[in-house]
Amino acid sequence: MPDIVNRGDTAAARGEVDAFLADLKKKTASVRGRLIFALDATASREATWDTACVLQADMFREAASAGGLDLQLVYYRGLGECKASGWISDPRRLGKIMSSIMCRTGETQIGRVLAHAVKETRLLPVSALVFVGDAFEEQADEVVLAAAELGRLGVRAFMFQEGDNRKVERVFREIADVTKGAYCRFDPGAAHQLRELLKAVAVFAVGGVAALTARKDAASTKLLGQIKG
Repeated sequence: MPDIVNRGDTAAARGEVDAFLADLKKKTASVRGRLIFALDATASREATWDTACVLQADMFREAASAGGLDLQLVYYRGLGECKASGWISDPRRLGKIMSSIMCRTGETQIGRVLAHAVKETRLLPVSALVFVGDAFEEQADEVVLAAAELGRLGVRAFMFQEGDNRKVERVFREIADVTKGAYCRFDPGAAHQLRELLKAVAVFAVGGVAALTARKDAASTKLLGQIKG
């Protein structure tokens, strides 16, 4: 025989569960940073992809000093392929995933990356989005609109451009502006420049502006000049 349950009690219990889940969501978000690490994996990015495989471990190590980091890898390549990993807290696991990915010729899919970040943020708060790329081949208005929605959710986009293409710079800056994030350019093959930028964002993802301010290095100062403006 099924149990007889008072509907009022059921509603009250449901309300308590909802309140518990909401509180858990807040606590979970505050314990560790959640960073989406997005990369262009098209053919032109092969050399920097190999560099990123090495540098991602530095991001985790830097974030550990400020608390901890959960990172999700998002990448696109080939004919419409855009994939995301689960949330990862072990740099060795992420490195293994990245080393198994081969770059393939294709067009950019930055709009899909931003839409994915919006979806993830609506599930649990995301501290920041990092994007590393060298090209842009989409409709700028549509992509900036997707970025604006991410900005409304409180997620800053840190757009790192390899090379000096002016069209790419213009769109990357717009994305950074509408999310109150930051734009930086690094030279092709300049691992040191990219390493310092990624480490700075990892610290921001965990500890926010205060943690970034405390680093007092060139990369952090460069980012702070934009996100505090």
